Amino acid sequence: MNFLNWLTSFFFDVFLTPFELLGSSFALIVTSGIFGIVALLIFKSISWQAGIKATKDKIKGHMIAIRIYQDDLVIVGKSVVSVLLRNFQYIGLNFGPILPLALPFGFVAAQFVVRYAFDPIPVTPQEEVAGLKSGEGTMVSITMKSDRKAEVEGLTLRLPQNFLALTPMVVNATDGVAWQEVVALSPGEGEIELLMGDQVIGTKSIVAGDSPPRMMQGERVSGLFSAILWPAEERFASDCPIEAVRFAYPDRDLGWLPGGVGGILLIFIVASMLFGVALLKPLNIQI
Repeated sequence: MNFLNWLTSFFFDVFLTPFELLGSSFALIVTSGIFGIVALLIFKSISWQAGIKATKDKIKGHMIAIRIYQDDLVIVGKSVVSVLLRNFQYIGLNFGPILPLALPFGFVAAQFVVRYAFDPIPVTPQEEVAGLKSGEGTMVSITMKSDRKAEVEGLTLRLPQNFLALTPMVVNATDGVAWQEVVALSPGEGEIELLMGDQVIGTKSIVAGDSPPRMMQGERVSGLFSAILWPAEERFASDCPIEAVRFAYPDRDLGWLPGGVGGILLIFIVASMLFGVALLKPLNIQI
């Protein structure tokens, strides 16, 4: 999975570069539309287009029969049943070919999220740190694997030089979870090191300031499925006791477009659908 994520990220680095010359919002909308068109072309090649068209025509025919023979309850009843059955057939003809597209679209959506959803953690000047209240920093959460929960008691964090711990680490050995609140003192990108004694068992990148890197994410995980959703960092090794490290980056301001994970996914879905719908007839695609 690490290699596949690396390969996908490399492709998007190259693919998105010319579009990003006109801004992140432009790149996000246009490339979402392009992938929507590509998905339609793939759908056309793997679906039974003649069957979809025939099923739609039969549904229309039964609807017309209901309209014309509305006083004949027998014909209306048979037509209603036929419409329902044909709708199930229609859904099956569309749903089957869509399933193979779900995984590649997941990879695409994940790339858009780690590139456009987040801004770095804001910087707090040193003189203002003493006035911060609990909850005003960034909470780092560490979750251990289910069979290694007790090891959380020996866990410590080593922060990058531009970060400061606001609170001591709080540990829940029963659930295998630990928390520590941190604050950024200056801009920069670094690695949070997770230690067991003197041994570094894992790291998590963290970024502060005003200039986001090419990709960034608030989670590093060990699970295979989770790694698809968070491709900017390699997943933890199988022998590492860490299940996940999480903290929340601020949502990026994309102007008139919604930010954050939900906003990016919404833009991706809407733009890909609009581009696709606009080209359904020119491409002669039945859906």
